Amino acid sequence: MGLLKSLFGSKPPKRVRLEPEGATFEINAGETVLEKALSLGIAFPHECTVGTCGSCRARLVEGRVDAITDFGYALSREELEAGYILACQAVAKTDLVIEVDTAGAAALPVTRIPARLSATEDLTHDIKRVTFTLAAPLTYRAGQYGVFTWPGEAEGRAYSFADAPKPEGRTDVSTFVRRVPGGLFSELLFGGGAAALDFTLEGPHGEFWLRDGKGPIICVAGGSGLAPLLSLLEEAASRTGEAAITRDCLLLFGARASRDLYAEAQIAALAARWPARFLFWPALSEEPPADPAIRPGLVTDFILDAVATVGAAGTQAYLCGPPAMIDAAITKFTQAGIKPGAIRYDKFTDRSMGGK
Repeated sequence: MGLLKSLFGSKPPKRVRLEPEGATFEINAGETVLEKALSLGIAFPHECTVGTCGSCRARLVEGRVDAITDFGYALSREELEAGYILACQAVAKTDLVIEVDTAGAAALPVTRIPARLSATEDLTHDIKRVTFTLAAPLTYRAGQYGVFTWPGEAEGRAYSFADAPKPEGRTDVSTFVRRVPGGLFSELLFGGGAAALDFTLEGPHGEFWLRDGKGPIICVAGGSGLAPLLSLLEEAASRTGEAAITRDCLLLFGARASRDLYAEAQIAALAARWPARFLFWPALSEEPPADPAIRPGLVTDFILDAVATVGAAGTQAYLCGPPAMIDAAITKFTQAGIKPGAIRYDKFTDRSMGGK
């Protein structure tokens, strides 16, 4: 930070206004929008703070900023063209007006809870459902994740919760873990060495949850990216009374081959109790499907059809999976008329990239 201040000199502070809440503050030369907002106790969404996860994305309505790190590392071309920036990398050149979703960003405190691995279930040849029993209840939003650490590995690994939360908190949480060659935790897990470890769960983290709306919901998942979406959809389906969901939903799930498909029974049960129309479109990218209900090709190939099926008006998109899938999906949704602000995503980046 000293280097940045020396480069920018003693320029007068700039004024920043956050919309729609209207919070205003002054930012000094060399400070990023995110660090200043957080120092003032403003609930600005964020996670990695190094420009890789995209959680602090916000739309620049007025003014100009410099980027410490190119915004294009985390944001798609469509997001950049729509005026989005990364607050953790944005230094003000002029007064700014920024549009950002701060709803619920600081609603739940982050806690650290002892945990033990209590059960595993093979979902596919390389994905397991892993259940942890916690020493105290954890409260989280459907779609969020936790960071699991163990002795000798303080940095930990981040995994999305696959279960719907409970109002009183959960003392058991499940996640989906895909085996990654050379992956520290996944190799321990699949090799049988994880059961003896003492874990600590830090959470909840993440800005990925179902936003308010009346239009359809389109979910796109790849691989273990089903975990947060199942949590999100299970929670939504359980709502009653005035909070009940009456929105159509279409779930797209991409896999390589038939052996990579899983959770079909859970998804069928979810569709049966969804209070509006619920469609499930699985797709196989590397194997001709034997079932006519399964689509051949990349999951992103069917996004335009999905939007045409449910309609674009008021539609929100929720995307979970690898960065390449997320970026391709954003392109398709914007082509279909869905604005970037209606697209929420959780990129499953690895820890070396500052992500999950």
